[in-house]
Amino acid sequence: MLQATGIGLRYGDKQLFKDVNIKFNKGNCYGVIGANGAGKSTFLKVLSGEVEANEGDIAITPGERLSVLKQDHFEYDEEVVINTVIMGHKRLHQIIKEKDELYAKTDFTDEDGIKAAELEGEFAELNGWEAETEAEMILMGLGLLKDLHYKLMKELSGAEKVKVLLAQALFGKPDILLMDEPTNHLDFKSINWLENFIMDLQDTAVIVVSHDRHFLNKVCTHMADVDFGKIQMYVGNYDFWYESSQLMLQMAKDQNKKTEEKVKQLKEFIARFSSNASKAKQATSRKKQLEKLTIEDIQPSRRRYPFVGFSPEREVGNELLTVEGISKTVDGVKVLDNISFRLNKDDKVIFLGDEIAKTTLFDILMGVCEPDEGSFKWGVTTSQDYLPKNHNDYFDGVEMSLVDWLRQYSEEKAESFIRGFLGRMLFSGEEALKNANVLSGGEKVRCMLSKLMLSNANILVLDEPTNHLDLESITSVNKGLINFTGTVLFTSHDHQFIETIANRIIEITPNGLMDRSMKFDEYLENKEIQSKLKEMYK
Repeated sequence: MLQATGIGLRYGDKQLFKDVNIKFNKGNCYGVIGANGAGKSTFLKVLSGEVEANEGDIAITPGERLSVLKQDHFEYDEEVVINTVIMGHKRLHQIIKEKDELYAKTDFTDEDGIKAAELEGEFAELNGWEAETEAEMILMGLGLLKDLHYKLMKELSGAEKVKVLLAQALFGKPDILLMDEPTNHLDFKSINWLENFIMDLQDTAVIVVSHDRHFLNKVCTHMADVDFGKIQMYVGNYDFWYESSQLMLQMAKDQNKKTEEKVKQLKEFIARFSSNASKAKQATSRKKQLEKLTIEDIQPSRRRYPFVGFSPEREVGNELLTVEGISKTVDGVKVLDNISFRLNKDDKVIFLGDEIAKTTLFDILMGVCEPDEGSFKWGVTTSQDYLPKNHNDYFDGVEMSLVDWLRQYSEEKAESFIRGFLGRMLFSGEEALKNANVLSGGEKVRCMLSKLMLSNANILVLDEPTNHLDLESITSVNKGLINFTGTVLFTSHDHQFIETIANRIIEITPNGLMDRSMKFDEYLENKEIQSKLKEMYK
């Protein structure tokens, strides 16, 4: 068990937390959520002891082992990959070192023999004989093949190092596991493996910060909501927290509805969520706790959500986009090779594959660069707008307020209209007068989304539109694109975002396109498609 009592943390004049009292029990998985800047990552650092709170105490049950997902990708550069993973269990790694030093001695004494026997006993108790096998299994699950396991960490790419550090945190089934954004740099297969690994942990308290709603929904039994300096614990996964808080907001507005009717509605709502529990211990535990909830246990969220809604000015005709034989070389590497496809009405297409290839294709389609070979043609009834992955050129060095920045892209120039629009995107009051070149990453994306909404385009091209956004903004963009009646071409690493929006998948591989009209989960689970993809990536 891990317990925070009376935790307070202040940086200068800013009070990040005040009087936080929260307990994390083994067998549960806790998702820490909150707006960007609320202090989620800092709270994990307080729990791990990396940051010392100004007030209060952190207590761990004696004898329990705490493991933390490290963030320094260069800390272990001189270590072998497999050893780096085993170092996640400090005591076991220490025993291995002491054993090696003892057995390497030329003057091995009786005392050394007694010490070695003690170490061997503890080594066996800690499952040391299976350590390398367990480390290899975790690395393989995260997508790192055996040929990397005995290389030095410095020989790995940044993304590979991240996976090794995650394997290190998971190794040895710790009693308490703290992870900040563990799904970063993982592909969908590796994320699925991680979800199953966490759900199979029987006696670990898992505490995780993540912007991946699908991940939070799969693994979490509780949500710890960081809001206005407080941390409130709720039973259920992210979707339950979000939808239940929205339900309570609606109930609070409905003064005419009797209490009995509200109780009945709540019970039906909980039954719907708890009925889809899997065999995993976390899901079973969550189901039991949900069934005990009362109206008093669920509170309306005070979190603010931006409004995201796209309204095409005109409907597209039958000719949308034709791409024929596009090829492009970037920095000496051919990233697009004879790419051809045709866009259909009502398509919402997720593009998968190499990051540079996807961005290059979008840049070509939106006129940012030219193809080396091939051509494309937009239909005469189409209008397009683009959210590029790198949108800093829209803001860097721009000396104007947000009102003036957004006015550039609006037919309606009145300040009251522009301010109203910005207000719905959470830039209210003085926020609307901020200079465009001092915005955070999330604020820039919200501004770009405002630009897209004002364009009234009937085709949206979006390259990683959820990057830098908090969960509230991601949820709003997700809803906006589900409701959008036009056509979308997009890239994303957000499983739930893709599954709820896309009805067509185009994957760019080194040996051509995999193009299927189906939902994302169906695509991932189709063995024939996945087998063919393996061949296309060779």
